[in-house]
Amino acid sequence: MSRHHAHNSPGPRAWLGLLVILGPVLLVSMDGSILFLAMSRVSQALTPTADQALWILDIYGFAVGSLLIAFGNIGDRYGRLKLLMIGTTAFGIGSAGAAFAPSPELLIVARALMGVAGATLLPSALAVLSELFTDPRRRAQAIGVFAATFAAGFAIGPVAGGILLERFWWGSVFLINLPVIALFLFLAPILLREVRATRPGHVDALSVVTSAAGLLLMIYGLKYSAAEGLSIVPVLVGITGLVLLAWFARRQRSLQHPLIEFSLFRDRVFTVAVITGLLPLAAWSATAYLAGVYLQSVLDLPVLRAALLALPGAVVLTVTCVVTPFVVDRIGKRTALVICHFSIAAGLLSLLPTAITGGIGWYVASTAIAGVGYGICFSVVADTAVGAVPAERAGSAGAIAETSNEIGNALGIALLGSLAALVFRLQGPDLAPTLDGTLKLPDLAPAAAVEAKTAFVTGLHVIAAVAGVLHTALGILALRWLPGSVTAQTDSGTRADPVHRSQGVRGADQGDT
Repeated sequence: MSRHHAHNSPGPRAWLGLLVILGPVLLVSMDGSILFLAMSRVSQALTPTADQALWILDIYGFAVGSLLIAFGNIGDRYGRLKLLMIGTTAFGIGSAGAAFAPSPELLIVARALMGVAGATLLPSALAVLSELFTDPRRRAQAIGVFAATFAAGFAIGPVAGGILLERFWWGSVFLINLPVIALFLFLAPILLREVRATRPGHVDALSVVTSAAGLLLMIYGLKYSAAEGLSIVPVLVGITGLVLLAWFARRQRSLQHPLIEFSLFRDRVFTVAVITGLLPLAAWSATAYLAGVYLQSVLDLPVLRAALLALPGAVVLTVTCVVTPFVVDRIGKRTALVICHFSIAAGLLSLLPTAITGGIGWYVASTAIAGVGYGICFSVVADTAVGAVPAERAGSAGAIAETSNEIGNALGIALLGSLAALVFRLQGPDLAPTLDGTLKLPDLAPAAAVEAKTAFVTGLHVIAAVAGVLHTALGILALRWLPGSVTAQTDSGTRADPVHRSQGVRGADQGDT
């Protein structure tokens, strides 16, 4: 027994390999949020339209979310380490292109390339990590470090961006990726080994195309209508996107290896877990972006001070993510999910007293209170979703749960950001489509500047109220829908074993669908 334990104990190579893997993971999560404080500088340099600004922010998340499951299957077939190396290289090329993009259109293209590359990194990194740690207990610890790193990346992205912008131009927020990528490409072939699934599932290319196209077309219609007003072309584009998504959902029911197993949503625990993966990320991304503009363009704070004000919330989120697994063992996942939604709702509603003349204290309190809920979300969603289904479906459940995070991050800016743009268009001075664009106008009257700032803050309040109400409703739903002990229910023999669960967290086991 002792010799078997020693054989499974990870050596220095495994822990060094984990550190190497965490580099790209941190970059992928950071780049989902690093532009939140940098967008004011980007807007000043490239003067994007309102809908272009939203695309710059969320095309990355849409690319990651829409391709995450597909690349999980592709990595199974052709090799995880090979895909990880290719994806990291592409991520570096996209980062360099974004840093030196001379126009909004090219920046959007570069961000899209980064998103496609990011979709290759997450499932492949976790699968390679699982190969390094064959002992289930040590693997669980490594997965915990992986999840905490991913959560920390989201949290510290705006802070890192703000610190860089204090000394350098806006493109520096992308160039910091390059040293980490170079180090990974040098060390990965030495410390990591190739991983392939024994039974790779078939990748339905048509499903990949229709899901991605449907999302992009639907969101384009919403974005353009919010920024410019209703017209026939964006409405038809949006409807086309909805039709494609409906066709995609119908097609999945007839495939032997669907990208998304919609039958899993029959389980209430799984459904609540997936919604918990989507809605908090939507609320967080939208309010973090709008609050970054509020601090810099409404309150006229320097970017470094704005970044430091985001630090308390980032610390709370990261600490909560680390301690939640230990607390959940005592209070249960049902209680944790309820606390998650009510704390986020309380944090969001704390933004309502902010005004154009002040509100820094309310902002810091909001990020700290909501940070508790966001940390719980990162920690328990994937495990709850995977634990709600039989072991043989763990890969599909984990992939859906993690995809909901990425899609939620993009949808928050797309949908809630478009709602804020609509409020600004209706209540602002109608001189430019964005606040930064309005404030840059020559000979802008002081009254018009105040009107523009007031309209922007009103949009922020509307977003906070809508998201806060949705989280309150979801907290009540979790209270009523979920059984008294989610853990007890999922431990009754259908729960996935540690090996399946760890491979399912980011879709690394899609061959078992």
